[in-house]
This record gives sequence, C-alpha cells and structure tokens, in this order.
Amino acid sequence: MNQWYLFLAFFRVGILGYGGGPSSIPLVQKEVVEKYKWLNNEEFGNILALANALPGPIATKMAGYIGYRVAGVIGMLNAVLATIVPTIFLMIILLTFLSSASDTPWMNGMTKAVLPVVGVMLAVLAFNFLKKAKVDLGWFWMSILAITSFLFTELLGIHPAILILGLLIVALVKPDADKQEESS
Repeated sequence: MNQWYLFLAFFRVGILGYGGGPSSIPLVQKEVVEKYKWLNNEEFGNILALANALPGPIATKMAGYIGYRVAGVIGMLNAVLATIVPTIFLMIILLTFLSSASDTPWMNGMTKAVLPVVGVMLAVLAFNFLKKAKVDLGWFWMSILAITSFLFTELLGIHPAILILGLLIVALVKPDADKQEESS
C-alpha cells in the first residue's frame, strides 16, 4: 500500500507542479509532511536544503530521496517515475496545443496568472521555515541568517549552494566551539 500512496503523492506533485521546481516544493511538503506524515517539517527542510545544493531538477531529487526513505529502492524508482511521467505526457500534449494557441490573449493571460499563485505558495513555505527557524534559533539569529542569506544571494550574486555549504561548515564547527566553552 505504501508504494501506491507514494506513487499517488508524487504523481499529484508531477501533475500539479506547474511552473517547475519552485512550484513543486510546497506540493511535496503538503503530501509528505502534512498528508502522509512520512517526514516532519525539520526533516523536510533538511532534504530541501540538500536538494537545492545538488545539481538537477529539485522535484526528482526530493522524490528519489523520499521514495527511498519510505520504501527502499523500489520506492525511489516509483516516486521518481510518478514525478516525471505526468510531465512527459503533458509536455507532449500541451506543447502541441500551445504552439497552435500561443498568440491568443487568453493563453498569455493564463500563463501570466500562474506567477502570483506560485509566488504566494513559496512565500507561505518560506514563512513556515522562518517560524521553525525562530523556534530553533531565536529571533536574533534567525534574522541575522535570513538577512545575511539575502545579501549574499541577491546583492552579491553568490550561488545558494555555496551559501548552504558555508552554513553547513559553520554548523559542523559550532558544536565544537560550544564544547570548548563548557570545558573552560
């Protein structure tokens, strides 16, 4: 039964994730954290951070890892296939249709209307991650990390993977510093 639920969860993500990886992230979170409870929010955040740091499409990376975690190698293959099969079929069908209707005003309006919806979905997900970070780190450190991350990625143009790697290194070193303070 787990294989069936795994397939359904990632099939829904694959079929409803219009707009690419960023629009799929909240859908994956809804399925694996809220609906099936295969992960908690902290685990999902860790998987998301790691998936963002690796090359390739985020939806398939997350599907592969979560599928493997839930049901082993077969679960991994099941989740990845469930994620990409809808896209393959929809691409063939929609691209045939879109090429014939691309100049119509309603088609242009439809594609423009999706952007704010994806933006709101990502804002809600970011807000939930910030709430979790506030609980774990407190307002001060959460604010410092959020502002620093924004400055590094948006103003300095540093790739998010480099920022994530840097923060992972800091997190690995920090417990040693805490232990040194306790022993002093």
